[in-house]
This record gives sequence, C-alpha cells and structure tokens, in this order.
Amino acid sequence: MAFRLRVVPETTNFDFFRAQWLTFGGSMILTVVAIVAWIAMGLNFGIDFRGGTTIRTEATEPVDVGAYRDALSGLELGDVAVTEVFDPNFADDQYVAQVRIAPLDGQESVSPETIAQVEENLRQISPSITFPSVESVGPKVSGELIWKAVLAMVAASVGIMIYIWMRFEWQFAMGAVIAIVHDIFITIGIFAIFQIKFDLTIVAALLTILGYSVNDTVVVFDRLRENLLKYKTMPLKDVMNLSVNETLSRTIMTSGTTLMALGAMLIWGGDVIRGFTFAIFVGVLLGTYSSVFVAKNLVLFVGLDRSDKPKKSDKNEFANVDA
Repeated sequence: MAFRLRVVPETTNFDFFRAQWLTFGGSMILTVVAIVAWIAMGLNFGIDFRGGTTIRTEATEPVDVGAYRDALSGLELGDVAVTEVFDPNFADDQYVAQVRIAPLDGQESVSPETIAQVEENLRQISPSITFPSVESVGPKVSGELIWKAVLAMVAASVGIMIYIWMRFEWQFAMGAVIAIVHDIFITIGIFAIFQIKFDLTIVAALLTILGYSVNDTVVVFDRLRENLLKYKTMPLKDVMNLSVNETLSRTIMTSGTTLMALGAMLIWGGDVIRGFTFAIFVGVLLGTYSSVFVAKNLVLFVGLDRSDKPKKSDKNEFANVDA
C-alpha cells in the first residue's frame, strides 16, 4: 500500500469565525499600524528611489565603519551612509560594505571625479579593498521610478478587481482587493518599522505578492460559489466555513512548499536578493492568512443576495471559466 503524507486531516471542521474579533479585527489593527508606521517613519529608499550613488566594497580586512566615515569626512559630499553587509555565504576573509552618497544640494549626481576620490581615500585605510559595483541614479529618474511603481501597484489591483468581479460577484471583488491591500500595506509597514532597504526589487516582490494572494483567495471563492449552489438553505457563515475547510489542505500544502523554497533562498541566497526574498516570504504568509481570515469575512459583512444566485450563474458567461 502506498504511503501518503497528510499535513492536514482529510476532513476538517474548524470554525474560522470563532475568534474573528481577534483574527479579522487584529488584521485591521495591524493594517492601520502599518500605515501609521509608513507615514511616521518613512521608508528606507534604496538608490533606485533616492538618487545618488551606491558603492559596494569588498576587502580582506574587517570593515571599520567609523574609519570609513572618517576617510570620507574631508570630502565635499552630501549625506554619506556606510553599512556593513553580512552574509553566511561570505568567505572567512571576505568583508563587504555599502557606501551610499547623496549628491550635494544643487547637483543631480555624484561626479566621476568625486567617486574616484572616495575610492582612493578608502584604499588608504584598507589596501586590499575593491569596488565590485558602483550604481548611480539621478533624482529625476528616481522620482519617475516611484511614480511608475505606484501606478504598477494600482493597475494590478484594479485588474484583479475587474477579474474577480466578472468571475464572481462585486462582493467577492471587494473582499479580494481589500485582502491583498491588507497584505501589501502590512508588508510595507514591516519594511518601514525595521528600515529595511526599499528598492525596485521590493516593488517586484509586492507585485508577486498580489498575484499569489489573489490565487489563494480565488481557490476559496471558487469552492464557496460551488457550495452556495449546492447548499442553498445553509447559513452563509456555515457555507464559508465548509468551503475553507475543504480547501485547507491545498492551501497549506501550496503555501508550505513555497515557504520552504523561500526560506532556503532567504538563508543561503545572499544579501543581494535577501530583501526581495524576505518581502515575498512575508507576503506569502500574509496572503495565506488573508485568504482564510480576511477575504471571506468581508464578503460575509457585506452579504450576498442568494435568492437569484442560480439565475445569475446561468447568465454569466464568465461563471464557468476555469481558475
């Protein structure tokens, strides 16, 4: 007999509304806290959004952040930030740092001559130092990137809302969009609270979260629509509980395997993609949670007109489209 591993029992009967004041209410509170943190603390924008120059250094001697700052203090530079980069994959004699330099007031960028002088000063305190990468972005370009990132997020959310609306009902569309906005805002709030660098790779991660979150939500909504037709007299809350229980195994297995891959990338993937991986890791957790505890609660709160549900399903050309 073949062995089958079951993470979740074949039949479950969890009441996902039992502590909704804690699950759903807590999510709403966390969303507000994330927005407040975002506004109050701001984001630690990377070079993509701030403009300026980022110099990555590598040396065989340990990084002395204070010495690096002292070496650059005599130069005519804008704001300078020196941070040491840690990674378990680095060799024992590999020490990495990032030097971020903002342009002076009235200048759009750091000149090549200034960058050369920075490198020369750093060589005087660390003879083995090398400069694997130098990235420069002007303020005009960085402003355009911020605007385009916002447009990308809004366009993706609107597209998802239209798709859900056509496939199901407007209540489902509203629940799905608010759930993914919940995921995005909390993820951004975490980046604001811990001042993790926020650059274009994080925007790509947020767009990935949008797709992953709505995929989980559509699976639950699809089963809910089937059960609404099957159990026409069952209370809406009970039909929702049944639908989530029936898709729980699929949800946990999909999210679990995704998180295993992301966890490996987070630990061993290196510092270059760590922010990107961390954003997706948090987003997958939040997306799974919102599919179970947020999206359906919003639909229940708004309510559904179940009296003409079969009639609508027959006329809606999108009703039978496969997910």
